[in-house]
Amino acid sequence: MSLSPFAVKWLPVLLLLASNVFMTFAWYGHLKFKSSPLLIVIAASWGIAFFEYCLAVPANRIGHAVWSAAELKTMQEVITLIVFAGFSVVILKEPLGWNHLAGFTLIAIGAAVIFKA
Repeated sequence: MSLSPFAVKWLPVLLLLASNVFMTFAWYGHLKFKSSPLLIVIAASWGIAFFEYCLAVPANRIGHAVWSAAELKTMQEVITLIVFAGFSVVILKEPLGWNHLAGFTLIAIGAAVIFKA
């Protein structure tokens, strides 16, 4: 399968975004079901994480044609923070404070350093 240069550059970002949605639900979704047995939520989380891997692995395989491994990992971390922030507020109903936003901003500044040529 041959992808255009545009697709090779931006498809990994979309795949990482989608994979992080799955992983956030796998890691934190069970917090809405605290009465469920731990083994059940572990099994459910593994099932959800399978789909995360089905997206993350191709994202990194495709993306490594134009991005370094460090850049891909940095993208993934920034995307994780964005997805988690939305999940925390919308699903878990936990507001983000100024300290969360300040910390996320500092991480984003660090990520920007990775991409500085």
